[in-house]
Amino acid sequence: MDKKEIENQVIQQFKQDEHMMILVFAQWCINNDLLPEELYKQAYPNQIENKSLQEAMALTVSKEEAGPIADDTVLGVLSLFGNEELAFIVTKEIEQRTK
Repeated sequence: MDKKEIENQVIQQFKQDEHMMILVFAQWCINNDLLPEELYKQAYPNQIENKSLQEAMALTVSKEEAGPIADDTVLGVLSLFGNEELAFIVTKEIEQRTK
């Protein structure tokens, strides 16, 4: 493999991982009776739409069908991808739920 092919492979893997992070976030929201789009808007009010979030929403299932997603898991993947603003909003939701 030459350098360009390796770079393309790394970029493609990052995009796949990023899509998985968004899916984890969206499913965690569904599992906790939250609207992913609303939390996303709170974190990023200047963004009109997020195509990746819309695509992830199409892949979510009902909370009855889904397996559990721990709070630490969603916070970990958000932080891993630098979504600190969204992690902050998720943390606020977790705190409200546990009151």
